[in-house]
This record gives sequence, C-alpha cells and structure tokens, in this order.
Amino acid sequence: MTLSKRIALVAHDARKDDLIAWAKENSQALTDHDLFATGTTGKWIQNQCGLFVTRLKSGPLGGDQQLGAMIAEGRLDMIIFFWDPMAAQPHDVDVKALLRMSVLYNIPSACNRATADFMVSSPLFSGPYE
Repeated sequence: MTLSKRIALVAHDARKDDLIAWAKENSQALTDHDLFATGTTGKWIQNQCGLFVTRLKSGPLGGDQQLGAMIAEGRLDMIIFFWDPMAAQPHDVDVKALLRMSVLYNIPSACNRATADFMVSSPLFSGPYE
C-alpha cells in the first residue's frame, strides 16, 4: 500500500447516519485518499462531508460485487463497512461475499465505528504498508 489509500465506504440504511457522522469527524484524514462508495452512501458522503467519492452501484444492484472485484484485482486497500447486524438484507449473500474477499485478500476492514477509529488513527493509515 502506498501513502494514499484506496478506501471503500459502505453502510446499510440503518447505519448511514453513523457512517456520515464518522466521515465528517475524519474528513481531514480521508481527504488525502481515494474514496469509493456504493450508491446512496457515496451521494450522502459527497453532499454532507464535502469529500470526493467515486460512486459505484447501490449494494443490492451490484455495488458490493463491484467492491469485491476491486479487491480481487488489487484496486482497493481497505474497507469501512457499517453494516446492520439486526436486519436481514435482500443482498445478504453479496455482503457475505464482500467480507469474505476482504479477509481472503488481507484487506483491513472495519464494521463499526470503534474499529474504523483505530484504523484511521493508526500510523499505517497515512504511511506505506507492505
């Protein structure tokens, strides 16, 4: 990984507000990185946080699979995915596949605010990593 990371930001509907609040608080740290997000999440991050985000398809329409492909192709360095553990998702299989890819390819993944805080505050976040 280079100094500038390629970071996916994803959130289920019930967790979008949490991710937006987190992104606002960490917007300075995120500015120097290439951000990717699924559909509505990306739109909200751009509009509410002022960060440039490359938007993919909505999760249920293939966005999670696009992120999985990016991982497999070596085009994504980390993922911050605030998923909702209390609600069944119509695309649950895609979510599981995305998380599987992140583990398989050793991609740092945060599924909650505490883990995302640890990731962004690590010296590795803004430095190289082999």
